Amino acid sequence: MRTLIQFSRGNTSKQAHRDLPDLRDEELTRDGFDGREAVLYRRNDPTTFRTTGRFRATSALLNEVKPSDLTDAQGSAQRLYHNTDATIWLSRRAEPMPFFRRNVDGDECWFVHRGSGRVETEFGPLTFEPGDYVVIPKAITHRWVVESGESSLLGIETVGELRAPTYVGLGRHAPFDPDVIRVPEPAAEESTEAEYEIRVKYDGEYSSLFVDHHPCDVEGWKGDYFPFAFNIRDWNVIMSDSLHLPPSMHVFLVAEGINIINLLPRPFESVSGVERIPWYHRNADYDEIALIHGGNSLGRPLKAGLISHDPQGIHHGFPERARVKARREWDDHTRIEWEIIMIEAKRPLKLDPVLHQPPTG
Repeated sequence: MRTLIQFSRGNTSKQAHRDLPDLRDEELTRDGFDGREAVLYRRNDPTTFRTTGRFRATSALLNEVKPSDLTDAQGSAQRLYHNTDATIWLSRRAEPMPFFRRNVDGDECWFVHRGSGRVETEFGPLTFEPGDYVVIPKAITHRWVVESGESSLLGIETVGELRAPTYVGLGRHAPFDPDVIRVPEPAAEESTEAEYEIRVKYDGEYSSLFVDHHPCDVEGWKGDYFPFAFNIRDWNVIMSDSLHLPPSMHVFLVAEGINIINLLPRPFESVSGVERIPWYHRNADYDEIALIHGGNSLGRPLKAGLISHDPQGIHHGFPERARVKARREWDDHTRIEWEIIMIEAKRPLKLDPVLHQPPTG
């Protein structure tokens, strides 16, 4: 809820994140970036600390996590993070699924970091390539057929139904035109095997259905419930020339307790005095996960495949040297070319043991 009650005390800038005094500005926010906020002007870098216990930022490289589907076609994705609203998965499947799947526990949204192929669904096939989201709503039968070697797919499984947010004030000028969403054309498949297996996830457990016909035998469909694909190259970045906008301006899909966000290439802010690098931040109500898909910042390549987790209430942000560089090299850079997929989780996320690292200190 936005209020007009605001106080300003001590040494501050007239406008937040612009024309800073010789201090570090940190934004403390409620409800992601949609609630009340305080901008704190600090002498020191708030992200410089050591910690013990569970309350700490963590990171991992996707290519160092080895799900069982990497080496076994019958294998499965690896759980990375989870809470009661969502589970984050990694699949690195190198061969087509020899079975079909049906998830009755929730919706699935898979971001394709690496790899190509198609997803066979009962609505018809969907091709995929790097930069694609593939959304498989609850209870839809499907299987992944990867091509030309190993894939790397980040999956967000949500208990609540995934949907596009309401872009207040933008309406049909939202960050994506629905016309660019790819929906499947029916392609009824003939049976070539005596029996097909459908693995059904129900209440956290898998059972198998065996049918004597191809699961994708649908010749037509209509309605507003269907799988679809969308590529980040078709995203229209909303921006301001005089203010670095928060991630909440770039939300792609939402479900109960979960936001999926695109941070994608765009022109830098050009008004003199604007802080181009995201401010230090403490998100009081959301855990944040960020996957670097690719790109660069200030001419330096970002580490593709790095995934990080910042718990709610922890200081995080770009290092101070990046902020100094952005100001010093103002005229050398006109764009930020990052490609980052971000997930906000309302409830604290637990890490799977595969990601556990010994605490520092």
